[in-house]
Amino acid sequence: MRAPGRQWGPGRERGSVTAEFAAIVPAVLLVLAFGLGAIEVVVQQARLTDAAADGARSLARGDGEGVARSNIAGAVGQSMVSVSRSGDFVCVSLTQKAAGPAALTGLSVQSRGCALGDDASEEKGTGR
Repeated sequence: MRAPGRQWGPGRERGSVTAEFAAIVPAVLLVLAFGLGAIEVVVQQARLTDAAADGARSLARGDGEGVARSNIAGAVGQSMVSVSRSGDFVCVSLTQKAAGPAALTGLSVQSRGCALGDDASEEKGTGR
């Protein structure tokens, strides 16, 4: 026998869906934030790679180091720039703190680009 005043059936669980939804929303938002943060770091890595390659090509053409650093700063903002020469190659290494939510972890993004200098191409008879 049913107790008086008690409701049986599908209308009884009406509030449980709302409670489950409220418990899942923060987890979904957290996963979404981590995913967007990872995408932001990948985009930053691609920009650093392009800037390092451009800086290396600029130095290989004979532009001054100040010009190359200025171009790099214009492309990616403030970053640590390191220039090295190995034989005929000029290499530029860039290091920058990660952007977005990944910055809270202390993560840094690094990239390196190298280019063959003009001196080497002229010595081998392939100059312009």
